[in-house]
Amino acid sequence: MLRNVAVPIVNTVSPFEFAVACEVFGMDRSDQGVPNFDFAVCSEQPGEPVPTAMGFTVATEHGFERLREADLIVVPATKPREGPIPQSLVRELQAADERGAWIMSLCSGVFTLAKAGLLDGRRATAHWMNAEELAREYPCIDVELDVLYVEDGNIITSAGTAAGIDACLHLVRKELGARVATMIARRMVVPPQRDGGQRQYVEAPVPDVEADSLQPLLEWAVENLTEDLSVQALARRAVMSERTFARRFRAETGSTPHTWVTAQRILLARRLLEETDASVEQIASRTGLGTAAILRHHFTRLVGNTPQSYRRTFRVAS
Repeated sequence: MLRNVAVPIVNTVSPFEFAVACEVFGMDRSDQGVPNFDFAVCSEQPGEPVPTAMGFTVATEHGFERLREADLIVVPATKPREGPIPQSLVRELQAADERGAWIMSLCSGVFTLAKAGLLDGRRATAHWMNAEELAREYPCIDVELDVLYVEDGNIITSAGTAAGIDACLHLVRKELGARVATMIARRMVVPPQRDGGQRQYVEAPVPDVEADSLQPLLEWAVENLTEDLSVQALARRAVMSERTFARRFRAETGSTPHTWVTAQRILLARRLLEETDASVEQIASRTGLGTAAILRHHFTRLVGNTPQSYRRTFRVAS
């Protein structure tokens, strides 16, 4: 069970990716029934200032030995070419890998894992600006381009910036269930699951979001998944032409309306499979998918498992 999380920081750590780890795993959300993590930030010299990529410094209370008790180690982004990483961090990461702890890199933090030798023979990803460099400098790594995150064994690597949120929520969902991941996402005001479900990676990068005008519509759709959510119906509700709506939707969500709606329906189906005894036919109706056959088709395609098999694995005990 995921309970203990540690974040090692080194010179030129990126404040955003560092904050992502803090936001997902370091915030107290027990008032909403979300379990607290035993969370710690650590550095080579506790108490000494660690320069960030933005010029200010961060001081920690813990040294890298704190990584020894972690169920998950999250390695934030740094400037990829800032020289070697501390050998003490290399040793702790290698030891964590050997004992099977989760290890996650955010953005260019993948270079830290590569320098520690943890990615040899594995699949991994990085920010699109660094992916080719990673493949060139570490030919033993199978670098996946144009993906949000990749899970290979106990190691998860994420692409740039907001993809780190996707990777963190993916692991929360995997370890603690869809309900907890959704509650954390709601507090962060981010989608609980972007296109791709619980597959190990998403097949297309999400483009830059230029506006958020559809957010109220998206929130309504999530609360009304049994309604007609076709392009025609959604465009009419948004007071746009279908063509304009489809273009705006892709710009703001990174996917088509059909793909997004299906992913949200499957997310709800997962929660119902985890938390209720409703039949597959009942769940198909409650999610707006219509029939058990349609639910099974989309569920298997997005999640990689059948609804019944998923329930046997993830059903929450009463």
